[in-house]
Amino acid sequence: MTAAPPALAPSPLPEERKALLARVVEGLDQPSLWWLSGYAAGLAQGNPAPHLAVLPGGAAQASQRLTIVYGSQTGNARRVAEALMGEAEAAGLNVRLLRADAYPQRELANERLLYVVISTQGEGDPPDDAIGLVEFIAGKRAPKLPELKYAVLGLGDSSYADFCGIGRRLDARLAELGASRLFPAGEADLDIDTVALPWREQALGHAKTLLKTTTAPSATVTPLRPAPSAPAWTHDKPFAAELLLNQRISGREFKGVGFLKYGGVGKDVRHLELSLQGSGLHYEPGDALGVRHRNPSLLVEGVLQALELDGDAPVQDKDESLPLREWLAARRELTKLSRPFLASHAAQSRSEELNDLLAPARNADFAALLNTHQLADVLRRWPAHWEPQELVAALRPLTPRLYSIASSRKRVGEEVHLTVDVLDYQAFGHAHVGAASGFLSSLGEGDHAPVYIEANERFRVPTDASRDIIMVGPGTGVAPFRGFVQERAETGASGRNWLLFGARHFNTDFLYQAEWQDALRTGELHRLDVAFSRDQAEKIYVQQRLRERGREVYDWLQSGAHFYVCGAIGMGKDVHAALLQIVSEQAGVDAEAAAEYLSKLQAEGRYSRDVY
Repeated sequence: MTAAPPALAPSPLPEERKALLARVVEGLDQPSLWWLSGYAAGLAQGNPAPHLAVLPGGAAQASQRLTIVYGSQTGNARRVAEALMGEAEAAGLNVRLLRADAYPQRELANERLLYVVISTQGEGDPPDDAIGLVEFIAGKRAPKLPELKYAVLGLGDSSYADFCGIGRRLDARLAELGASRLFPAGEADLDIDTVALPWREQALGHAKTLLKTTTAPSATVTPLRPAPSAPAWTHDKPFAAELLLNQRISGREFKGVGFLKYGGVGKDVRHLELSLQGSGLHYEPGDALGVRHRNPSLLVEGVLQALELDGDAPVQDKDESLPLREWLAARRELTKLSRPFLASHAAQSRSEELNDLLAPARNADFAALLNTHQLADVLRRWPAHWEPQELVAALRPLTPRLYSIASSRKRVGEEVHLTVDVLDYQAFGHAHVGAASGFLSSLGEGDHAPVYIEANERFRVPTDASRDIIMVGPGTGVAPFRGFVQERAETGASGRNWLLFGARHFNTDFLYQAEWQDALRTGELHRLDVAFSRDQAEKIYVQQRLRERGREVYDWLQSGAHFYVCGAIGMGKDVHAALLQIVSEQAGVDAEAAAEYLSKLQAEGRYSRDVY
């Protein structure tokens, strides 16, 4: 039995004040909400209103303060920034931490010490929460910054050609605006701490030197409840969740009644249900589940066979000794390639072809290599000799994968549901599988998966339940919207829910079709538009459906609706382009004004994306 959440005391606010309060807190991050709680508590105790400022503003305050700004898509940049803030506070420094979209851009001109921790998403894009700030700093309205001292830590994935591109460009732009770089920008790969720890140490040392005195805050924040304790299960210490259900929800094309003929298996999409019983883990719709997987044996044996290595050979790395097979199965990336490893392998194989692909002029070809080859493919294509010890040292640590949660706790209790597209294909004459999807799809009832919750505060249902929402989720991008619809139904939200779903084929790829039909019948879902790209001669995608419904989309947005997109990065860009066109046509404005309209929606927390 699931324990009921503690009941809240009845609100003394009249309905119009409740609606106003909901709009005030909508889109605020955790630090802003804690500040607001202290502001309200101070008023309740009879203290005069501090003119909406806890700390004195202006250049005088900024000169004695360290500001840390982070832009994070999957939570890594946030964790690094929070760790730096904790270290700075422990050192007695006056420090503030802000998510990039919560940073008041007008204050940049007065900053004196600024640290930026920012990830690069996909092929050189900023994380969604940093788009506005990056565009501001890169644009004509950015102020000159002759008095600013700064440092940048970029987080990225060297399996992409433009590794840490946003961090590099932001670092260069701040210098161009006249700011003084305290030390070179850090560029952290998936083994983040290798670069982030020394960067944080340098950053803290400079901050201690520059901020020799600290100014006590002019007011204190009185929280209305104790600060939440750190979760017991985290990125570094996952919870072993028991698998309750592993069900395929994609189908096979029906060819005819004779002998019940079906076509070959196309996509393999699974619906997984995992138990969180006893974990104490909590999530909200829009959050992700981190999975610390093991590489499937097909991947491990492919590497061992390509190199003709003994999987039982002991390998010592740092203070740990494991058989080579275990290093490859549980500790090293086998599907995501990196430029450093490829450079090392080019030297080992003495391959001019591979060396040439690593040249800056071949970035497009290099990106294609990263997108099509797994580790075993590279080892087969450019043979080389690797000693087990050298191989383990050269490969990147295995990193967890994030999956959008496809459920609401209010409906499923102490469970978490996932929608997983299982990667399984033939290439270069060999079978290929996905690392995490292969691991998850192989689990049977009663097996366990190491998991943790990765919060995504920018991807939430509106706090004002009367708001309408538009959800665009093709393929497995529909997963979080299953949770959204469940959540809105369980809380009795009065706003309308509009889902746009896309896939290749109606018969085989309409994920959760029966659930959406039930939701339409019961009123949990108010509108459903679909686009099946391969069921007719002309390919039709969700962005085309948006354009066809442009007038209604714009009317919903003008009436206060929230707009959400989840799925592949390329799809997200196409949907954004469609939105720009819709706003331009329906509002009768030019492209620049349409872009400003969407930027305003993002700043208000009414246009949210979870793209990958």
